[in-house]
Formats: sequence, structure tokens, C-alpha cells
Amino acid sequence: MVSTALNAATADGSGAASDALVSIEGLSVDFDTGRGTVHALRDIDLEVPRGKVLGLVGESGCGKSTLAYSLIGLLAENARVAGGAIRMGDQDLTRLGPAAWRDLRGRRIAMIFQDPMTALNPVTTIGQQMLDIQYRDDTSRAAKRARAIEFLEQVQIPDAPSKLDVYPHQLSGGMRQRVCIAMALLTQPDLLIADEPTTALDATLEMQIVSLLRELQRKFGCSVLFVSHHLGTVAELCDEVAVMYAGEVVEYGSARAIFHTPGHPYTQALLDCDPARIKDATRDLPTIPGTLPDLRQPPPGCAYRARCPHGWERCEREHPPLYAGDAGDNRIRCHLADAEEGAA
Repeated sequence: MVSTALNAATADGSGAASDALVSIEGLSVDFDTGRGTVHALRDIDLEVPRGKVLGLVGESGCGKSTLAYSLIGLLAENARVAGGAIRMGDQDLTRLGPAAWRDLRGRRIAMIFQDPMTALNPVTTIGQQMLDIQYRDDTSRAAKRARAIEFLEQVQIPDAPSKLDVYPHQLSGGMRQRVCIAMALLTQPDLLIADEPTTALDATLEMQIVSLLRELQRKFGCSVLFVSHHLGTVAELCDEVAVMYAGEVVEYGSARAIFHTPGHPYTQALLDCDPARIKDATRDLPTIPGTLPDLRQPPPGCAYRARCPHGWERCEREHPPLYAGDAGDNRIRCHLADAEEGAA
């Protein structure tokens, strides 16, 4: 659960924004596999701020997508919530049944998936798919069609009316992703989840989509959970950032704090490996030595201990809580940030 250090920091006003749209409290998610139970998420405490963009970063396998899919009720069949809560208003999303999820998805929570080609129905026109999303609206077909055109224009698709009659394969990758964004925003959800939406795009298209997302987020005022492994994109788009490692949030705070004064050794290592930060073109790309721990048997102490250049005996025996960082607007799961230890 949230540490005493984090609670105290939040109470004195130095914590992250308290006006949360979604509050994740001690969330743990397990996957039952033939080789044992994988503890994919472990005791996640996180807030999605209202009307802002929260970035979720970390290497592959750290739990980013599992957390995103938990927020929209689309976990795999072999996954189960082992503990904790996801609170949105007066609802705990972990306790919703299928009917309640169907009512919530699309209306209050929407998602942009990683691959627009598989997210869109290949045998149905773009227009019909956008009409289907509006099934709750008690309006005429003409009104729904006009609204679909309006949102295609919002995402800067040229000659929008003509695109209603085309199939996904007739559009470029960038246009397909714009369609997915339009469809996600069509019902004007409170929370938009974007799971690595620019992965399949080239660098130019990526920046266009990121700029478009930021513009639309400000226009509609929705909260966005942006999942990515591209640090430059996260720095450009996000107000707050959570860094994940081995199923845990190891650092959480404002984008400025994360990128300018990182407190966790893993956050610093990620930044050191970012190609955009390497000025010497002849220098080899840095890597983080070692591998992720086996999440079937997570280590008792710090999950990053085996790869950390600053690890010490306490890290092996004691699992670190989230401590308040020196910057005042970040939280760090590292004993190096323990003010009492430093004072001693």
C-alpha cells in the first residue's frame, strides 16, 4: 500500500495532483500459466489526474499494458485481480460485472490500441463502425453520420465524408490511427487510454499523432493514460509520468521532475539509454545490465537490486515504499530517497 512517507508528503500539499479522475489503490494482477503464477502487477498505487495526461513508461514486460487493460476491463482470460481497487467516482472497477463494463466502455472510458489495422474491423466500412459506436444515442442515422464526419475532421482527415464509405485497408497507417482516435473520442469519454498508439508509425507520423492527441486532449478536457516506451514522446505529451519496473511503480511525479531530476536509479538508467540524449554519434548505445526478475518469484527486497549500481544490504531484505523525492513533486521507490536513513 502507499507508504507513510507518501501519505505525509501528499498531506502537506507537496504531492501529485489530488484531483484524480481514477485512483488505483494497491492493485495486484496475477496471470495463471502452465509454469506457475506470474505476479504481473504488485501493489500499484497511482492516480490518473483529471484533465491531464499521465505517461506510463518502462521496458517490455514491466506491466504497462496490463495496467492499461485493467483500467478498461480487458484483461486476458487467465488474468485475475489478486487485490486492490480501481476507483472512478463511487465505483470500484475491479468489482464490475460484464454488463456494467459494457455500459462504462466507450461512454466513460475509451482506448486507442497499438495496431489500428487489428483494432478496426476489416470487413466493415469506417462509417458503419463509427455509427455502431453511437448505439446508445437516441438520434437519427443522419445525425450520427454527421457526428462521425465532424470527428473525422477533428483528427484532420481530409475529405472526411468520403472516408465513411472506405474500408480500413484502403487507408494508410497514419490515417487508420487517426480514425481510431476519432472513434475513441466520439463519445467524449472521461478517460482515454492510449496503448503505444505510435509504435507502428514512422517518426514523422508519430510526432503528428502526438501533437494531435495533445491538441484534442486540451480541447475536450479528458484525462489520458499514455503508455509508451518512447521517452521523447512522453516528455512532449505528458503532464505526469509513472515509471514501471517488474510490475511496480518505481517513480511517479511531474514530467519535469522525472526528466530533469530523476530520483530512482532505474529512471536514470532509462534516460541514459535514450538515443536522443546521446550527443556522441560514435558512442555505443548504452544498455542496462542484467534482466528483469522472475515475476513468478519476485525478490523479497527491491526488485531492481540485482541491476542497481547503488544497491546495499537493506535493499536485499526490505522492500522499499514510495518515498517523497527531493524535488517535492515526485515519489521514489528506493531506500536512497529515505530522508531518515540519510539523516542517520
